[in-house]
Amino acid sequence: MEATKALTVMEGTVDSVIFRNEENGYTVLRLEVGDGEPVTVVGCMPGAAPGEGLAVQGTWARHSSYGEQFKAEIVERRIPVGEKAIFEYLASGAIRGVGAATARRMVEAFGADTFTILEEHPEQLTKIKGITRKRALQIGEAFRLQMGMRLLLDFLGEHGLPLQLGMPLYRRYGDLALDVIRDNPYLLVDEELGVPFSTADELALALGLDGEDPQRLEAAILFELTHNLNNGHTFLPAQKLLRATGQLIGVEGAGLAEALDSLEHQGLLTREEVAGEDACYLAPIQEAEAYVAWRLEEMCTRELLPPSNLDRLLSDIQSSQGITYAPQQRQAVALAAERQVMLLTGGPGTGKTTCLRGVLALFDALGLETALAAPTGRAAKRLGEACDTEAATIHRLLETQFDQHTGQLVFSHDEDEPLSADVVIVDETSMVDVPLMRALLSALRSDCRLILVGDPDQLPSVGPGNLLSALIRRGKVPTIRLTEIFRQAAESAIVMNAHRVDRGELPDLTNHQKDFFFLRRRDPVRTAETIVELVKTRLPEKMGIPADQIQVLSPTRKHHSGTLSLNQRLQETLNPGEQGKGERRFGPYLFRLGDRVMQVKNNYDIMWRDRDGRSAGMGVFNGDIGRITDMDPRGELITVDFDGRLVEYGPEMLGELEPAYAMTLPGRPLHRHHPGPGALHPGGGRGKGGPDGPQRPPAAALLRPPGQAGRAVTLPLSGAVTQLSFSGKLDRKREKPLNFMP
Repeated sequence: MEATKALTVMEGTVDSVIFRNEENGYTVLRLEVGDGEPVTVVGCMPGAAPGEGLAVQGTWARHSSYGEQFKAEIVERRIPVGEKAIFEYLASGAIRGVGAATARRMVEAFGADTFTILEEHPEQLTKIKGITRKRALQIGEAFRLQMGMRLLLDFLGEHGLPLQLGMPLYRRYGDLALDVIRDNPYLLVDEELGVPFSTADELALALGLDGEDPQRLEAAILFELTHNLNNGHTFLPAQKLLRATGQLIGVEGAGLAEALDSLEHQGLLTREEVAGEDACYLAPIQEAEAYVAWRLEEMCTRELLPPSNLDRLLSDIQSSQGITYAPQQRQAVALAAERQVMLLTGGPGTGKTTCLRGVLALFDALGLETALAAPTGRAAKRLGEACDTEAATIHRLLETQFDQHTGQLVFSHDEDEPLSADVVIVDETSMVDVPLMRALLSALRSDCRLILVGDPDQLPSVGPGNLLSALIRRGKVPTIRLTEIFRQAAESAIVMNAHRVDRGELPDLTNHQKDFFFLRRRDPVRTAETIVELVKTRLPEKMGIPADQIQVLSPTRKHHSGTLSLNQRLQETLNPGEQGKGERRFGPYLFRLGDRVMQVKNNYDIMWRDRDGRSAGMGVFNGDIGRITDMDPRGELITVDFDGRLVEYGPEMLGELEPAYAMTLPGRPLHRHHPGPGALHPGGGRGKGGPDGPQRPPAAALLRPPGQAGRAVTLPLSGAVTQLSFSGKLDRKREKPLNFMP
């Protein structure tokens, strides 16, 4: 086991602040320690200012550009003592409304008691010429807020919590942040804050909370439900939920059941009977599913009057596009003119893109404004290229924003501000979860058409629910299932093997003449060497595929053929270090100018701009892949280009990036539990129209097919090469998953 590196302790006075990120508090400063030259200290030190005393614990490191630096892990801040230090602190701009001139007059008037006056008697500042009572009170308030931040940071440091939490907590709760967290440490268990439940639980117990306190029990139940959202589950049976919660916190007895009842009474949790089970799920998830069911049910009942010249329009479209539709394709394009909502599904090579081009041409002929969207940036890019028109992510279409007050993702477009589009087409719908579909449906005008496209055997959503598969199996939404594999697609071994897997058959591993081939390597080191050779030489030379267009997939992160090792090997092969090429190390990763990287966390409040600087927006999402295009050594900023969206990452944000030469395979079961018959929408169970509005049906009306959901695994077969060996087979009766071996 690697020995833990001992921390060095150092005390001094802040001489100057070189750099500070106001969003997260990451700071680079010079610290006077003794009589020698000031020391460069880096770390999370929000609000640190000249004249302030700091006691820091950390380690020494050598920066490639700036030389030796002290990386502070624990920071204890001390109020400046003495008139000189007080003046330097106030003159630094640490307190809003106080500059150098005002600071000098304050110290001249109050001397060493200046801080006491600011905190307890700010009205006395009116004795200073030019300071009104209003301004005096504002300065006093700003000082108290600054002191509140100090106390918050001291609290975090005392309990071993990351100081980086200080700024987001302060933005969310203001000067009450410390009191709020002391009162309920479980508020730290939040996607933005990123504190594990176990850490928050330890803090709560350390603060004196009883092990069976209702607050602890309720927090644990909510955590279990929230945690399982990321596993795709919209609900958990009550008994399973209580058992898992009890194991999590080591509690048994009636208290957990009482906590469950309390959460239901508070409206935070909803319970329903599903197949004889007492199903429990978070209220917003149930509401989202009920809303989706209600809205789709409403759209399904509306039949549109197709144009009288529909047949001629379809013939003209075929002629202009130089194709002849197969019967299923013609039926799909025609259905788009007749129904407000429809599903278009089919495996690879069955002509979904051809249908989409026809539908777009039809809507254009009808004078309808069409918006194309997909759940991810790469899917949106592929959709736009295939249809020769602009496509956006669903988040971008809805104009994602981050509410700083609630810490929640919000959209500019909703029922009050709907999209202007007459038609919305969503591709890769299998990856759309229930909450995102709820947001999309709420942003559609009442007369807007919706076309959902996807393959239920492709990637499922990361979030809760398995929407597309459920809708198809239920059969209530008008659906066209394309089954014919066209000649050009049939020539692809990838397509044919994908259909074999879908049928429960092993792929054909013997045909190496097309775009799918299998190489067996029994030695893990040799496996890794073969992968590097394929990417560097064989595929570019033999198949004409540029190395930057090859994506390596692996089922594991560790070992020789895992992503950690493969990314290092591929980086040194495809993007080796050289003199003058920028580099930045973070944890196990070395980021280098030109590297392919992936965002691994949803970040809704990060800003991006386009390459021309003409537009900007917010949000980068888990799975977005980009390339490092610039490194700023002075500010230690890394710029990543995500398909035209430029995002700047500071050192404190590099934990959201990973190298992406090699990526892990998704391992989520395709079929999942779904909530049972949904409760009606809040507010008397009515729609937006109030008590007299349309009655919303139970979620089961559309989203829950009859019978018990099974489990299946989808094998990604995209790209020129898939290097996997297989063991086991798919038993259709038992629906056992394939076993993947690296």
